Amino acid sequence: MKIYFETFGCSANQASAETMRGIIRNAGFEFSNETYADIYICNSCTVKYTTEQKILHKIRTFGERGKDVIVCGCMPEVQLDLILNANPEAYIVGVRSVNGLSDLLQKISDKNAAGVEADSALDCHDSLSSLSSLDYIPVRVSSKQPEGFLNLPKIRYHDNIHICQISTGCKFGCSYCIVRLARGDLVSFPPEEIIEDVKTAVAEGCSEIWLTSQDDSQYGMDFSNDSPYANIRLPELLKQISEIPGDFKIRVGMMNPFSILPILTELVDAFDHPKIYKFLHVPIQSASEDVLKSMNRHYSMSDVDTVIAVFKERFPDLTLFTDIIVGFCGETDSDFEKTIEWVQKYKPDKINISKYSPRPGTKAFSLRNLDSRILTDRSRDLTEVTDKLKLETKNQRIGKIEDVFVSKYGKESGVLARTADYKPVVLNEKGLKPGMNVKARIIEATPGYFIGELV
Repeated sequence: MKIYFETFGCSANQASAETMRGIIRNAGFEFSNETYADIYICNSCTVKYTTEQKILHKIRTFGERGKDVIVCGCMPEVQLDLILNANPEAYIVGVRSVNGLSDLLQKISDKNAAGVEADSALDCHDSLSSLSSLDYIPVRVSSKQPEGFLNLPKIRYHDNIHICQISTGCKFGCSYCIVRLARGDLVSFPPEEIIEDVKTAVAEGCSEIWLTSQDDSQYGMDFSNDSPYANIRLPELLKQISEIPGDFKIRVGMMNPFSILPILTELVDAFDHPKIYKFLHVPIQSASEDVLKSMNRHYSMSDVDTVIAVFKERFPDLTLFTDIIVGFCGETDSDFEKTIEWVQKYKPDKINISKYSPRPGTKAFSLRNLDSRILTDRSRDLTEVTDKLKLETKNQRIGKIEDVFVSKYGKESGVLARTADYKPVVLNEKGLKPGMNVKARIIEATPGYFIGELV
């Protein structure tokens, strides 16, 4: 049977997608495009309304074509009714049940081969054993504890980049965030399983390790005092990963200010290792204290300033990413101007700009939304400021010689390398391959990357 697989959303979803692709391959199924597929698998995301609507359209359309549809990811956990309204015969795999896909695919294959007609649903919790006699659809596979996140075969989107998920869920509750409802409370994965996962990836030739979760700096906050991991937080995990033999780099994923602050000193020390990119992704969402309070973000902008100052004192060329939501409920022109001023002060290398999208079940869902035209205008204005700043800061490095790490092959030719602070450098050179360390002179800057030449 042929499968069309599609994934949406964050790097954590991408990590699960790579595992599911491995499951599909190992089960003997063939990947295909939309036209010829027998089964459509959607690894869904529900952060934005526009993405949600695109997904619902797809699962409805494939169902109308008589194709089997499997919906994974976050949407089934919080919007199952919308999924089943769009396609009542959709199969469901819970966000914590990645490895449940294997048995489900086999049962669908058996059902189709036998021409089974089914007319009722089966809910499976914590175990797939009841699937052995399955002759019903749709099926809903879910588990209370996370399964299938580490140490499983993957088909990676980039052969030399391994995405390692270190935890799932979150201990906090931002008023706009539906992901917390979908993925539940924080569950940090055992450090020895993470270490084994990274060791395997390095042995398979991966030269870059991306650590991902809903918030990397929450890692270990859920370990109880009587747990063997009671004293392990993200800094200690980073030290253990850095000690793994091999020539590879580590990119630490998004971390919130409120979870960085308790471990700030130890975290900066852990970052001071040559294997770890000097790359800090800290979402501020807004620079207005009033908006942050309404968002239930648990920090002040002075806290953000402290985090950035401590990192930049140790790593002056630090690459800074952030996320900003424009047009949150009640955001005034003055609130938005504070965000613009913060951006102009810190000049982040990249800003993920999102228009506020009310999500069902969240605390902010009942609040009054701003006019959509205001969101569009503010998104445009912030984008213009950001684009201008990108070139201003990048031009300052033209002519400098950098030690760069070859990350991956280019789309058409050459390679993409990274500076120690994770800035991308395109090298149109022959003979380079991922994992190599070389010296490059920066000869040109674009808004998205540098162009360099070998020294």
